Amino acid sequence: MAEELKKEWYVVNTYAGQENRVKENLERRIKTMGLEDSLFQVVVAEEKVTEIKNNKKVEKTHNLFSGYVLVQMIMTDEAWYVVRNTPGVTGFIGSSGKGAKPFPVSQEEIESVLARLGKLEKKTEVDFKVGDRVKILRGGFEDSEGEIVEMNDDKEEATVMVLFANRETPTDIPYSDIKKIEE
Repeated sequence: MAEELKKEWYVVNTYAGQENRVKENLERRIKTMGLEDSLFQVVVAEEKVTEIKNNKKVEKTHNLFSGYVLVQMIMTDEAWYVVRNTPGVTGFIGSSGKGAKPFPVSQEEIESVLARLGKLEKKTEVDFKVGDRVKILRGGFEDSEGEIVEMNDDKEEATVMVLFANRETPTDIPYSDIKKIEE
């Protein structure tokens, strides 16, 4: 019994094209019914895709799994009932029906999907650190060199001391725009 009271991810089947409406309905029901302690996240697997039409970039949203919504929940009888009876939901994937509760999605599978959606924490690994000399590759200080005095991994930028008007000036530069100078 303790095994089924873990926070896990499940795949909910919806009518195609109704994924976002189901997400909104489910999030509203979680709040109004006070189920925040058993229903946590509702995710529609969408990603932004840039298409070029008539030489113009157009950003569109592409649904990776049409007709499905991912729900992170503790599979209690009440939470299971609420999700199943949300308008637009046709059932759970991994349930044989006949009143059987569904099986959760494996951790590896859900991490893969969340990473693709950018919802999984991912850190950019860099080969430089505070005190290293770097070359700036792009921007207003392109081709300038300086020393890293601070790094902000959350923003993925480094503060680099660059020479500007004959004075060393701290400048925030994105990690992707700097390269370590090998000595």
